Amino acid sequence: MATFDFRPTQIGASLKEQLVVVMPIYNEAANIENVVNEWRSAFQKLGIRHQMLLVNDGSKDGTSALLDRMERLQPESLVVVNKFNTGHGSSCRFGYDAAVVSQAEWVLQIDSDGQCDPAYFDKFWDARKEADCVFGIRVERDDGWARTMTSRICHWSSTLICGLDMVDPNVPYRLIRREALGKAVARVPGAFNIHNVALTYRLKQNPQLRWSYLPIRFRKRQGGTNSINLTNVAKLGIDLLFDLWRLRRAD
Repeated sequence: MATFDFRPTQIGASLKEQLVVVMPIYNEAANIENVVNEWRSAFQKLGIRHQMLLVNDGSKDGTSALLDRMERLQPESLVVVNKFNTGHGSSCRFGYDAAVVSQAEWVLQIDSDGQCDPAYFDKFWDARKEADCVFGIRVERDDGWARTMTSRICHWSSTLICGLDMVDPNVPYRLIRREALGKAVARVPGAFNIHNVALTYRLKQNPQLRWSYLPIRFRKRQGGTNSINLTNVAKLGIDLLFDLWRLRRAD
């Protein structure tokens, strides 16, 4: 298991399979084993050579011990990184930075709470044959109207600011060709809070990229408690809009 003294490039050098999965994790002891196992099963059924990069963002429950045991049992497919708590966005960024220096052809980002259903992934994997970016659209959500409205507001406001249809800009169910990801990530400041939205913007700016959007149902959290309440979501949303505005003005 990686310790706190590392760089993304050091982790990325060990990622050599066809698909690298970036999964940020915080206090998911109730979910993480089942989530990882159901995704590994989906990859195995499709015959995909894969490695899952599990970025533990300073969890304070039993997540760390579970990840340690899981990595010992499956060292060829699970790579665990323990880092200090810096938030979901920076954990995604750490994973992206590691993935872009790997030997993978494709990078998948998903969350660790069980809301991303692997039942859709066969369609994502098939769509990659004619696309560089395959993104989910959460047409159904089982996690409540408040989060549905938050996603819609994020879509409308980010589209207005960026001048591009951002569709579902923060969706954590996205398959991206590694070369395209590397170019986009390099144009997102490291201090950006919600990296997935900024990354969507940078990817959408590239007219050469081919896109595929696939409808998905976003499940309820499979267990545990969401660490981000609606007050935090509102604050993050306001910060995001200012960050996006500054990002566009810098072009």
